Amino acid sequence: MGGKLWGARFSSKPDVMVDRFHASIGFDKRLWREDIESSIVYSRMLAKQGIISDSEAATIIKGTFAFDESLEDIHTHIEDALIRRIGPLGESLYTGRSRNDQIALDTRLYVKNAILELIHLVTELQVTLVELAEKNQDLVMPGYTHLQRAQPVLLAHHLLAYYEMLKRDKERLEESLKRTSVLPLGSAALAGTTFDIDREFLCRELNMESVSSNSMDAVSDRDFVVECIFCTALSMAHLSRLCEELILWSSQEFGFMEISDSFATGSSIMPQKKNPDIPELIRGKTGRVYGHLISLLTMMKGLPLAYNKDMQEDKEALFDTVDTVANSLTILSMLLKEVEFKGENMLKATQQGYLVATDLADYLVRKGMTFRKAHQVVGDIIRMAEAKNKELHQLDVKEMKDFSPLIEEDVYEWLDPRSCVERRNINGGTGPEAVKRALSKAREELQS
Repeated sequence: MGGKLWGARFSSKPDVMVDRFHASIGFDKRLWREDIESSIVYSRMLAKQGIISDSEAATIIKGTFAFDESLEDIHTHIEDALIRRIGPLGESLYTGRSRNDQIALDTRLYVKNAILELIHLVTELQVTLVELAEKNQDLVMPGYTHLQRAQPVLLAHHLLAYYEMLKRDKERLEESLKRTSVLPLGSAALAGTTFDIDREFLCRELNMESVSSNSMDAVSDRDFVVECIFCTALSMAHLSRLCEELILWSSQEFGFMEISDSFATGSSIMPQKKNPDIPELIRGKTGRVYGHLISLLTMMKGLPLAYNKDMQEDKEALFDTVDTVANSLTILSMLLKEVEFKGENMLKATQQGYLVATDLADYLVRKGMTFRKAHQVVGDIIRMAEAKNKELHQLDVKEMKDFSPLIEEDVYEWLDPRSCVERRNINGGTGPEAVKRALSKAREELQS
């Protein structure tokens, strides 16, 4: 008891430094639930197949354990605890099973549960965005390209863009479940086992979708870990983009919104400061998740079949990624519930910078001009307006008519930012009716 599971072949103990460097219990102890769950099902299967008796299986299932840093991994802890509690019978639990297929299963069970939790948290953030969009349906703001004011849009339309990003994130996570929910037990170390293991029974009892087809692939596959981290890295990219906008919008230069005091911090030297630390931290933690993805891809790229100790390095990257993404989704949803948008400042920003220029060109097209010509005419008008330090709606008809006789008094209907938004009710557009349809569709998707 307390020795290495692999120690019989060795004539001396490992150096203390080797033990420390080699041990994984410091992080893989997080897999204790998965390891116990799979071990209970495995012992029931051994009894079902007549490999051990029903009474032996019942005795094994009653086992308990406590963590001991001298034991190198979670599997050793559980076996050691069983042997201490029930004697040599505890050793029977590992009949036909290796740490290689066992850790593969534990990790798959962990990733599966993590994905389900992340899907829930993504959905919660989607709900928050929809509620925020519904609450602010009438607010008009500048839409941007190249971080330059481009055209007026509804704030609700802008927020729903992130809803769509999160919807794709959720779809990717859901699709990855199929490739995660694969049973590796029965693969043993790499070649399979000589015992009559009922893999289909294990698959059903552990609620997995399929049984692995190749024992060597099963113990050396970490695609599902990489895929999980990739999916969450992309989610973090989307959160980071939203956080960047929250940081900009809450600055005095934009003045579009204010973050609640509950989700901001101050300065130790400047009493007036209110800093958007939470969005900044999420933006920063995105790089952390990217780093884990690159780390795993690099680790796996040169490994020969089958299992290699390098693969132990997947756990810390996986656990930290799941924690980071889950915490980011949770706190961002909380923050957004308390933001306050400044509609007057947003609308005022749409009235500066010639955001209605495209609508003026569309107006000329409707009067019979080609769009390419209209684009040129409006560009000439803007150059003149800039010289006079005027916005388009501040020009009189005569000033504009000098560039095209097609321009009449009705042009002003096309130079109001609100009317520009209201004309864009095409499906997927920023018009009020289009946004209402999008909100209704989002609600239906969330309820289903």
